Amino acid sequence: MFSTSSLSYDDYQKTASWLLSQTQHRPKVAIICGSGLGMLADALKCQDSFPYSDIPGFPQSTVQGHAGRLVFGELKGKTCVCMQGRFHMYEGHSLCKTTFPVRVFKLLGVETLIVTNAAGSLADSYQVGDIMIIKDHINFPGLAGLNPLNGPNDEKFGPRFPPMSGVYDKDLRKIAFDLCKSMGVSQFIQEGVYCMVGGPNFESIAEARLLHRLGVDAVGMSTAPEVVVATHCGMRVFGLSLITNKVVKSYNDTEAVNHEAVLEVSKLRSQTLQMLVTELVSRMDINNNTT
Repeated sequence: MFSTSSLSYDDYQKTASWLLSQTQHRPKVAIICGSGLGMLADALKCQDSFPYSDIPGFPQSTVQGHAGRLVFGELKGKTCVCMQGRFHMYEGHSLCKTTFPVRVFKLLGVETLIVTNAAGSLADSYQVGDIMIIKDHINFPGLAGLNPLNGPNDEKFGPRFPPMSGVYDKDLRKIAFDLCKSMGVSQFIQEGVYCMVGGPNFESIAEARLLHRLGVDAVGMSTAPEVVVATHCGMRVFGLSLITNKVVKSYNDTEAVNHEAVLEVSKLRSQTLQMLVTELVSRMDINNNTT
């Protein structure tokens, strides 16, 4: 997991070239769907879709709630590509494979990456069903040396030491807040810090208490590696966490989270998420700037 030497620029280019030969779409926006959130791809018009198993070099998604398809199409006239299902470190994928699609997106011409995930809340004020706009993240695997940028750096993608301050685009976050007001859903919109842990187990009570003290608002098992690679590639990033459960922080609490409950909450908020992402994309111009 510490090396990306098994993948070269040509590997990414081979996949990108195959995709470009299979579709007329030339996306500027990529959307990665979290657990149970693959319905975001259903909003795309004029679709071309490809099972991951058909795409050269693509890993396979093995998690329930991740369909395993790459869907090209249009949202409000803007060309997008959507991952119905992402890849996780806990599935056994190396981080260079987990983030493989992001660099492929860069070679397709993508300028903005939208990441979504299902997450557990640590913030006391958050409720199940809230949507958190991500303002920053803590990448625990990255702090421990598990970073998708490990290994020789390829300057064709980005610099050796990319900064991670201000990764989640402030302008897009503001537009999202304004959209939520106009949609009448501000009452369950939050903004906070997302933390990635390795999984696949959910957090122990002691771990949850530690993360809470560190200022983490929501925790999950994805997203940060993709965002790191997208930032390295010069993409603009916007992120959303759907709060699907409250993380247990008390030894007196008898509740326990399970993946099926996570998927159920995802279904309940699917329409709101789809509307928000659709309207946000509609505000972007093809040069990666907002109108």
